[in-house]
Amino acid sequence: MAKAIFANIFFLSVLWAESDSFITDYEYAKMLYKNPRGIGCDKCHSEDGSGKIITYYKNKKGKKLFLKAPSIRDIDEKEFFKSFKKSHKVMPTYFLTQDEIESLYYYIKNQNKGK
Repeated sequence: MAKAIFANIFFLSVLWAESDSFITDYEYAKMLYKNPRGIGCDKCHSEDGSGKIITYYKNKKGKKLFLKAPSIRDIDEKEFFKSFKKSHKVMPTYFLTQDEIESLYYYIKNQNKGK
């Protein structure tokens, strides 16, 4: 009986030691994508990163126009990282860490792979 208990404790401690977190990298990245600093990327770039219309407005001539966030699904890594370092007219500055930006890129590139 004592050996069985010891074996179970040993097995669970090995599993625990190999797991640095209660959530996977993908789960963390998904949470970050949905709410990095008050408003999630999904609000403008959509759940899958394909972009979506943010709002409609009329110009001075009364023509109905719209503001659309771009797709980020096929963006390359260099451009993705650069987008967080520059100022945008519409996108807020999030002040994300390098690790957080890497997590977001990981999420965008892996969300359709069933992870």
